[in-house]
Amino acid sequence: MGDSTFVIGAGEARLELPRPAIMGVLNVTPDSFSDGGQHATRDAALRHAEALSVAGADLIDVGGESTRPGAAPVSEQQELDRVMPVIEALAGAVATPVSIDTSKASVITAATAAGAALINDVRALREPGALAAAAASGRPVCLMHMQGTPDDMQDRPVYDRVIDDVVAFLESRVAACVDAGIDRGAIAVDPGIGFGKRLEHNLALLSHLDRLLDPGLPLLVGVSRKSMIGAITGRDVDQRLVGSVVLAFFAAQEGAHILRVHDVAETEDARRILRALQATRDRDGAIS
Repeated sequence: MGDSTFVIGAGEARLELPRPAIMGVLNVTPDSFSDGGQHATRDAALRHAEALSVAGADLIDVGGESTRPGAAPVSEQQELDRVMPVIEALAGAVATPVSIDTSKASVITAATAAGAALINDVRALREPGALAAAAASGRPVCLMHMQGTPDDMQDRPVYDRVIDDVVAFLESRVAACVDAGIDRGAIAVDPGIGFGKRLEHNLALLSHLDRLLDPGLPLLVGVSRKSMIGAITGRDVDQRLVGSVVLAFFAAQEGAHILRVHDVAETEDARRILRALQATRDRDGAIS
């Protein structure tokens, strides 16, 4: 993991980010799995966004619909009511770019018009109108793999070959985006750790991230506080900080470009330490 940057998007929508970039989670929901209700009001969300920015976030990912296992969908208007006051306020309050975590066309359109710099969609732009709305926005997109829906995705996830299946799905969605007019250089992908996957599926994907890097697209990995950490360590959701940081930086060492995390300050500490070690190794190598 060197001290490098990468670019996603072009022109006014171009984002140049450090690698790995830290994407801080800002859920404005009452029912997200680890922080539901904590930032559900506009003022609380703004305070948290400012804290994430100060702590080292390179992106702030605003979401108004929980996608935890078993979560029920929310209406378009409800999601708009949750996210738009926050995105509109953040546009003038923090310099950190904001991404919108949504699958709905109307939310994509409104959020990007209000300043959202990236569209992060767990359904990979498969909802009605979402692909056209993303293309019209001109913003970069992140496409995630999910088997099933949040309501049923953990009921019985089954794969023939999980890595091949995830890669094939992401390649098909990238092709759909390009066909719709989204530049390939404006697309990132996400294997969807914990979304319709058992522990062995998640471990296989994380252990073979090189396969997901083959298309040459930026790779987002989100493992923060997820149930796989609990399954391995026995820790409850509020005790998974160490596991979250270790998994995030394993992913970074394996090539991930963006780390989606709840605990930004601790992840930034790990990034600084690894960069210091890398810089020392590079310097010593140059003089030996």
